[in-house]
Amino acid sequence: MPIRIPKGLPAVSALETEGVTVMDEESTVYQYHRPLRVGLLNLMPNKISTEIQIARLLGATPLQVELTLVKITNHAPKNTPTEHLVSFYHDWLDVKAQKFDGFVITGAPVETIPFEEVSYWDELASIFSWTQTNVHSCFNICWGAQAAMHYFHGMPKYALNEKAFGVFRHHGLKIDSPYLKGFSDDFDIPVSRWTEMRHTDIPADSGVSVLIDSAETGLCLLNDCKHHALQIFNHIEYDSHTLADEYFRDRNAGRDIHLPRNYFPDDCETLPPKNQWRSHAHLLFGNWITQIFQTTPSDPGRIGIDR
Repeated sequence: MPIRIPKGLPAVSALETEGVTVMDEESTVYQYHRPLRVGLLNLMPNKISTEIQIARLLGATPLQVELTLVKITNHAPKNTPTEHLVSFYHDWLDVKAQKFDGFVITGAPVETIPFEEVSYWDELASIFSWTQTNVHSCFNICWGAQAAMHYFHGMPKYALNEKAFGVFRHHGLKIDSPYLKGFSDDFDIPVSRWTEMRHTDIPADSGVSVLIDSAETGLCLLNDCKHHALQIFNHIEYDSHTLADEYFRDRNAGRDIHLPRNYFPDDCETLPPKNQWRSHAHLLFGNWITQIFQTTPSDPGRIGIDR
């Protein structure tokens, strides 16, 4: 089934070339179940790339998804043209009265800043609280996942001696979880972060379960069932070239960055990297959307009431 996204969004042409069926807001497709409404709070600096990455995974599922792009109300991103934000994004304050079947909160380039010192922390905290009444299921990514675990469970983050950067082997720990349906025992996931959260800090009474971890980079995917959220600290949604883009950007800017591990063939940066995680990215997002479809109220007004 198609994904329904704002008319004119740059993701449309990119997704159509990949064979993803896309509808704009003016199109109508009839199906037995209503379209699933998914919001994307996009905190990443390259918003257009992130839109494509998330829309690609949502659009590959067999259900019709209606994507709404959301931004922090009083924060002006530096790397996205104002006309793009005006054309396609909604301030959170303008959508807070609405209900969503799913809601994705991305990472952000603020992970070395204490949570409460991030300029938009107060609004983000309000959004986390709002998800408990207006969203059926959340999917939080990288810093967004760390922020959620800090807000709901008081978990600290820890600075790493060097950036966890590359493609690392991961392991599924809960093979009976519906979110890991179809997963191999071992698989690769891109990692790009300067901080980590630790298993020992998960409160014993939190109900949080660890679904995926890595011997090299630690926690990856948590199921926070009490707060109806998946928390993924790594970037399974990344394109094949995203780590390369980050590497060359930081190196050209003179920042301290090492070659992403297990990424370029033979560690040769002139060779194109091979995508080793795409299939599991589709599995994870497809399983999430399937779980939403199977459990969300048929009446959107009951979201946050019927669990």
